[in-house]
Amino acid sequence: MTTGLIPGDQPPDPRPTSGLPHQRDEPVGHGTMPVENRSRSSVITARAAASFEPVGRSVASARAFVRDTLQGWGFADIIDDAVVLTSELVTNAVVHAGTSADLLCLRCDDGVRIEVADRYPEREVPLQGSAVAMGSPDREGGRGLQLCAALANRWGVEYSPTYKTVWFQLDIPERPVGTRAAGPALPSDLLPIADARVRVAVVQIDRTGAISSWNEDAEELFGYTAEQVTGKPLTDLAAWPHTPGTGTGIAEALQLSRWEGSYGIRDANGRVTPVYASHLRVRDADGDPSTVCLLVRDHERAVLQTPLRVPASDTSENQSTDPFEVFIGSPAPDDLDSLLQRTVERARDMLDGDSAFLLLATDDETELEVRASTGLPSARQRFARVPVEAGSGRYGSARMPSVHDDLSALPGAVPLLNGTGMRSAVTVPLKVEGRLTGSLGVAAEGAGRYSNEEALRLQFAADRIALAVESARLGELERLRRGSLSFLVEASDLLAGTLDRDQTLALMAQMTVPTLATWCAVYTIADQASEPYLSYVLHEDEELIDGIKSLLSKMAPPDPVPTPGARVWSAPGEVAHQAALRTSMRSLGLSGGPSNQVTPGISPTLTTASAVGGETVVLPLVARNRVIGMLTLGKPTDEHFRQEILELAEDLSRRAALALDNARLYSERTAISQSLQRSLLPPELPVIDGVEVEVIYRAAGEGNEVGGDFYDLFPISDGAYGFAIGDVCGTGPNAAAVTGLARHALRLLAREGLSGPAVLERLNSAILDEGTRSRFLTLLYGELRPQEDGSAELKVVCAGHPLPLRLRQDGTVEPAAEPQPLLGVLEDLDLYEQTVTLDPGDVLLCVTDGVTERREGLNMLGDDGLAEVLTTCTGLTAGAVAARIMRAVERFASDAPSDDMAILTMRVPGLHQD
Repeated sequence: MTTGLIPGDQPPDPRPTSGLPHQRDEPVGHGTMPVENRSRSSVITARAAASFEPVGRSVASARAFVRDTLQGWGFADIIDDAVVLTSELVTNAVVHAGTSADLLCLRCDDGVRIEVADRYPEREVPLQGSAVAMGSPDREGGRGLQLCAALANRWGVEYSPTYKTVWFQLDIPERPVGTRAAGPALPSDLLPIADARVRVAVVQIDRTGAISSWNEDAEELFGYTAEQVTGKPLTDLAAWPHTPGTGTGIAEALQLSRWEGSYGIRDANGRVTPVYASHLRVRDADGDPSTVCLLVRDHERAVLQTPLRVPASDTSENQSTDPFEVFIGSPAPDDLDSLLQRTVERARDMLDGDSAFLLLATDDETELEVRASTGLPSARQRFARVPVEAGSGRYGSARMPSVHDDLSALPGAVPLLNGTGMRSAVTVPLKVEGRLTGSLGVAAEGAGRYSNEEALRLQFAADRIALAVESARLGELERLRRGSLSFLVEASDLLAGTLDRDQTLALMAQMTVPTLATWCAVYTIADQASEPYLSYVLHEDEELIDGIKSLLSKMAPPDPVPTPGARVWSAPGEVAHQAALRTSMRSLGLSGGPSNQVTPGISPTLTTASAVGGETVVLPLVARNRVIGMLTLGKPTDEHFRQEILELAEDLSRRAALALDNARLYSERTAISQSLQRSLLPPELPVIDGVEVEVIYRAAGEGNEVGGDFYDLFPISDGAYGFAIGDVCGTGPNAAAVTGLARHALRLLAREGLSGPAVLERLNSAILDEGTRSRFLTLLYGELRPQEDGSAELKVVCAGHPLPLRLRQDGTVEPAAEPQPLLGVLEDLDLYEQTVTLDPGDVLLCVTDGVTERREGLNMLGDDGLAEVLTTCTGLTAGAVAARIMRAVERFASDAPSDDMAILTMRVPGLHQD
């Protein structure tokens, strides 16, 4: 990658082609010329550019470049969108188009423009308005432009004779501060008009929810006589504002001690009459509870509605102040967490409470999640959840204002306050367009502290901030989703970049800690009959890893349940707590032993218990319809996981499971290949008196294919040894079959007393008998007999193989055989053997074609290059000669060898040597 600054006082060129690898960005004056043929309405204030080579790793480098650039410019709000779009466009350039990519980032006063250019101008790009050309999500191509259309504020494509540029612009989002709507007190001529006689319907509801009393005003308002409705449930008449996924809500409202609000009553003609209602729950002398409902027409609500208490210090000048600013303060916080924290603090102060809390709805809006609190153990409560649906033990009152005089008399009414010492509380909903988005509450340590008046005041404040909170909440969810997409893109790249099992396990843990969890443990399952095995443990504090690993090793692993999704696993926290308790009791002499002072060993135990004392969840690792392990994520004491984090962890676990299974399959295949490769080579070489022998074998690749090169050296009879070095065409199982056939057939036939040509002719017939599985084979075969005079006699047959080279003591090199036809092609071969005598000090070098065909660009080592290297080996032992040849071959080219290599050297020691 090469990067460079585009000077601010020159027309920018988005395609730097040379220069040292570096990157810079700096402010540009307002007089900067705009990019040619590109219309922009805002001034460019900084630029940063980079070029990336057409290789796969450039995509990750481009993402990092854009992330670092925008982070430096202070545009954190749009980093995730920019990274996703850049990843797609650079992938199109360096992977699909196969050219280098030039990346240009332009900072404007209202956003960022990013351009990606490649050198493939003739590659057609669909027009922005063409729905068909844009492709579908199921197709491989076109998704980059779909993302541009979905995420970018503006985008386009530009062509030149040598370049194609795709650009997009992301505007800096405005941070909403909420709805600001309020007005002065209404003059008398603007008060709502009521009938000459205001009718107040008085309806009494018994403990079953049925109507037991219906007054004359109720008959006049709704058209039903008392006889028609007595005994019927009020829910049959009430038209409660419906929220998708919930019940009517009127039944819950009737169970509250006090409640005010609006809903509708269906009259005798089937029309809905909007009413404002005030409910009061009472009991008779026998103790039977009932609810008295006072109802007026909604536009006459002033008759029943409790007036908002205005502080005496308020003046007419303050009456026009924005209620949002009055409650939140100015300036309003620009992030969600700060806004929520200030909200609970102001709510607590407004009602003179001891604590306050705010819950926000989750994505599916079936639960409320604690997001801010004051006066409560916030670390324990943060991100804790309560369900919204009505029912026993549920937080059903979240959809309406509710006052609780004494929580000790109604335990569980506000689950968040259990065990906190709070006695009374008032909670109100946060609603936007009738949809529940959260709940705000204030609590006090004394009983009976709050009345309906405080509930209305708190509801008024909640209405003022609901839209601002919801807007910030949705913005946070959108950033989390886009951040999750960027996270998964990078995680997929990392997981796809390795086939090593241990490295895959490490990556899984490192990607989750600390991004998703405080600590992580990975269990693996070898097969269906095996128990889960603890394979990897990681904590953000390295000093705690050993303690957690020891704890998990002593307890039963989680059950390998294939059901998708995260499930809570409470065992680590419980076991750690019990271990810490036992350690503390022993150290204090409370377990029956002698009393001792607190020992140093108690500290690690308590630290481990604290580290795993929070929520722990288990996600199954499922690949190819089989559970291959579990991913365990944990939080420290009193902390919980957010649902968005668990959903992201589930997505990651699916990708990690497939990567782990691929690594397992690759490891098994590699082990099989290596085992088969070893079986095709002799286990050891015999020691030959009077002759030094050395062999070097190097298999190409990463061990996932069985090579076609082989060698052998074996005794034939007393004083005679057979040797062979060969190369089967290709790799894989078919080549391995021919290799095994050749090596074992050579030993068998040679020990039958056949000559070299006869051995090879029969081997040729055996190879041809393999039919379609047969492969042609180059083979150098010979027999070696050490002589009494210190020399060695060799009889060799070179069947299509690189010729053996003989190095004499004077440094001359010459071929030691003549070429003959290779095996596995012709049925009738006329082979002959040649006799070579190695004098003391002579060396015979035999190699496969992986040595002679070693290439660097257009240059090849060849037979002449090998002979030149051999001339420098005079006086060296057989092992030193083989090592020098191998070093020369490896240094000839910078790339890793693409073919197997085998080197066999034999040397007759000089007469002066022992």
